Amino acid sequence: MHTSIRCLTVVIFLLLCVFAGGRADAAERHRVLVVMSYHQEMPWESDIRQGIETELGASAEIRYVCLNAKNDPAGAPQRAGEVWRVFQEFRPEGVIAADDDAQSLFVVPYLKDRVSVPVVFCGVNAEPIQYGYPASNVTGIVERAHFRESIAFLQQLAPGARSFAFLSNDNPTGRGYADQIRLESGSYPIQSHTVRLVKTIDEADTAVRDMKKNNDALFLIAMEGLTARDGRPLAEKESFRVLTRAFGKPVIGMNEFNIRFGLLCAVVKTGREQGQTAARMLLKIVRGTPVSAVPIVRNQQGKRVLNVTVMRAMGIRPRPVLLVGTELVQTEE
Repeated sequence: MHTSIRCLTVVIFLLLCVFAGGRADAAERHRVLVVMSYHQEMPWESDIRQGIETELGASAEIRYVCLNAKNDPAGAPQRAGEVWRVFQEFRPEGVIAADDDAQSLFVVPYLKDRVSVPVVFCGVNAEPIQYGYPASNVTGIVERAHFRESIAFLQQLAPGARSFAFLSNDNPTGRGYADQIRLESGSYPIQSHTVRLVKTIDEADTAVRDMKKNNDALFLIAMEGLTARDGRPLAEKESFRVLTRAFGKPVIGMNEFNIRFGLLCAVVKTGREQGQTAARMLLKIVRGTPVSAVPIVRNQQGKRVLNVTVMRAMGIRPRPVLLVGTELVQTEE
């Protein structure tokens, strides 16, 4: 009888521990609002989301909202107002704001130095000071393309390359990359002749044909949302198909999915690194570390990616040693 009572007592104790542990785990699930600048189908946003969920998937209730600033820039400010209402209803313990439009349209006018909720940005191409960062409740990770490393990779593939041009969409992302090129170009191993920003596919096509005359290579960056003649926003895959054909020489990108869309090569950055780093920073803050003790950082990871479909079409024959550690991809149809 006494043995049965003791066994029952042990079982009840263990059940209480499991129940208490479950409640503790539930209490640890933080509410996190993620504000995406673009549309959820965009590969870059998908990569950031994967990085965020790698860090927060088990410890947070995450709500995603999108500003769709590339496909509908005119409507993005109104959507930012709608996000503010979501913020008030959801009452997050922390916010992750991805890319530049989310900063200028939402964080700066609604959250920066106005609420106590911590905000961690990621994917920001402009200098943080442009948004008044760091702020009392804002820190994050900036996004910088591996331009210098990509040029060095190109030179190994095409030793005759002596100059390059840069073309991007005329939006906050494109302007941020153009600023980076202008700032760094003096240290590049080949000369930068032209930096252009465009809004339509016709402007881009004209610019590329002009750039072809005096440049051996082209950086083609952030072309999502470039408008067609009928005003329709184009996916990068569509734009790249037209513009790489018009240039007819090596075209360099900056994201892995860009290379799969028909560009030659790049040392790529990743949205996963941006999302994962931002999530890790936010988790540290919501667990008690002051925002001021979590400084702004820059992305570090890079990976060589080479499109063998384009490489063969251009008659490029790289030394085998160059392919070691390089991810080989083919053009997606």
